[in-house]
Amino acid sequence: MKYMLMFAGTEEYFEAFRKFPEEVQQDALHRVMRWRDEQLAAGTLLESRRLQGATTATTLRLGHVQDGKPNGKTLITDGPFIDAKERIGGYAIIDVPDLDAAIALVKTWPAGGTVEIRPVLDQ
Repeated sequence: MKYMLMFAGTEEYFEAFRKFPEEVQQDALHRVMRWRDEQLAAGTLLESRRLQGATTATTLRLGHVQDGKPNGKTLITDGPFIDAKERIGGYAIIDVPDLDAAIALVKTWPAGGTVEIRPVLDQ
């Protein structure tokens, strides 16, 4: 079963990390890369990427659909204007037997923060 892991934190969380001494940041990065390499070698990690900061986001608020047709205008704004305190900083696609296995894998994530797990729909 494929799941998307979304790694999230508040802007304060990300800002605090950027203020840590360089050696602390590098140690954290090495632990994350070691986790990534281990999961790639095990075949559980299919893809992972960091995202640019939330201030680089563009958000579209699409008009509602009624009777199968768009109704309303699309509003395009700069920035992460989804109503949430936490922002997605990166994602991974994993392939594990079930949700319990996904949870067990996420518990080994070395960077802390919040991780949302969602099943990926096969289409």
